Amino acid sequence: MNNSFANARVLITGGLGFIGSNLARRLVELGSEVTVVDSLIPDYGGNLYNVEDIRDRIQINVSDVRDSHSLRHLVQGKDYLFNLAGQTSHLDSMLNPMADLEINCQAQLSILETCRAGNPKIKIVFASTRQIYGRPGQLPVPETHPLNPVDVNGINKMAGEQYHLLYNKVHGIAATALRLTNTIGPRMRIKDARQTFLGLWVRQLLEGKPISVWGGKQLRDFTDVEDAVDAFLMAAANPLTNGQVYNLGGSEVIDLAAVAKLMVEVNGSGSYELREFPADRRAIDIGDYYADFSKIRSELNWEPKRTIRQTIEKTLSYFRRSLSHYL
Repeated sequence: MNNSFANARVLITGGLGFIGSNLARRLVELGSEVTVVDSLIPDYGGNLYNVEDIRDRIQINVSDVRDSHSLRHLVQGKDYLFNLAGQTSHLDSMLNPMADLEINCQAQLSILETCRAGNPKIKIVFASTRQIYGRPGQLPVPETHPLNPVDVNGINKMAGEQYHLLYNKVHGIAATALRLTNTIGPRMRIKDARQTFLGLWVRQLLEGKPISVWGGKQLRDFTDVEDAVDAFLMAAANPLTNGQVYNLGGSEVIDLAAVAKLMVEVNGSGSYELREFPADRRAIDIGDYYADFSKIRSELNWEPKRTIRQTIEKTLSYFRRSLSHYL
């Protein structure tokens, strides 16, 4: 796999965000020529500090994926496109559905059209989400589970994924989709819960405030960001993934109250409190979810390497050093 990225020309949309910046760092280590594009819209997750240590080794383009003029220039000559640009907040999608439609749906079609016109040989890996399954009818959830999103974000992400698969099938644009579950690690958004509730928990813990756990009994799996990066690279490097979707998952299944308890334990101080779900959140909560990732394990030999304790230790250590850059 590593040889696939030596001297490769790579574009990462959403590249100043959480997963994108960790992916950029790994690609630089592998010898790729990396360009990241990010809108740096305050509510989304891009943060220049995420690439502070590799800033002189990558190209940074601050523009919006909705700007097709910029994209035409950016996709030319690239070997790989890791398409991670998106609006991630489920609640925001319900409050401002048109913006979510533009970013998670319309912009995805624009990206694909730009590749079809300007670089049809590019390989795309699209960051999809478990949210498109909605409330699970079976556990663990396989890729064959019906898609029944419970919010606007899930519907638009589902459409974005389907556009990629359609362009692979009809236009021959090599594309793969990874359905991500809760991805956590250094450089995630912790200012609020727009990216993941666990980010807000990290902030609450490090600021000496009790972690607010809504419900607490919901079962989840969590993917370490480095494990997610492994999956993106494996999917990009292997042509057998073209037109395929894969679930990512975590090394263990754990309820949310137990996650909060573990975070307090790892931190050495703090507390958590169980709270009733706010009505607006309860309406779009999916209940228990954990993934069946046997497909990507059997086809690409991917599986989670890090335990949730290891991930929490690494994450808290990073943010203790860098907290001021993320508030």
